[in-house]
Amino acid sequence: MRPLDRAARWVSSFALLLTIAFLLLPIVVVIPVSFTEAPIFAFPPEGFSLQWYAKIRNVDGLLGALALSAQIAALSTGIALLLGTLAAIALVKGQVPGSAAITAFMVSPLMLPGLVLGIALLQALREVGLRDAWWSLLLAHVVITMPFVMRTVLASLALFDFAMVDAARTLGCSYARALLRVLVPNILPGFISGALFAFIASFDNYPVSMFLVDVRTKTLPIQLLNYLEISPDPTLAAVSTLLILLTVLVLFLCDRLVGLRRMAAL
Repeated sequence: MRPLDRAARWVSSFALLLTIAFLLLPIVVVIPVSFTEAPIFAFPPEGFSLQWYAKIRNVDGLLGALALSAQIAALSTGIALLLGTLAAIALVKGQVPGSAAITAFMVSPLMLPGLVLGIALLQALREVGLRDAWWSLLLAHVVITMPFVMRTVLASLALFDFAMVDAARTLGCSYARALLRVLVPNILPGFISGALFAFIASFDNYPVSMFLVDVRTKTLPIQLLNYLEISPDPTLAAVSTLLILLTVLVLFLCDRLVGLRRMAAL
């Protein structure tokens, strides 16, 4: 290896390490802060205590907000998976006129600022007479999660040959069985990746949800921000640590079921 190539390799590796540190250090710092004895955010932490984890269940409205966020995220992700997968199949097979324009339109919520999308959804839902916060959140989060499903499933279907489904039918499979045996394994990485990204996008969403909640119906990000304004203590770090562990667990399960390499390739 030439000296110039070796130097370029070292520079690239160093830049990669700096990028990883820049992305991960703010997240990693939260974990030790959640075990501090101090009543404020302090790093390095002072002592060791689990008091902030014990306090989570006593924070007014926090567990209810967690349940609401999980419920909305799960339902919106399920609806987005169903509608997004069917729409992606129709678009790839070319059965819809103007499929390229429709594809761009379906992923447009990813390109809009969250505040703009939130205001637009608030106005649209109020115009049709929908004022219930729970249903408003669900419909809005379907709009938020649909692009993630569309992008990943479309990527999985880009190299899929639907003639394989017809070939399976000529070998004796019914249409439903052919889809199950041939199509599903090919789109499974995109399906699971889309579900993961959609769930996280819904669960963590703030800029859209803030326009649709009410006093009794608040998602977890909004409840955490309200708590931060009232009582900024390491309880927030404890909640954040649990969410980080949940994300790591989900990634581990996805790695076991699909493989992170296949998911990253989408």
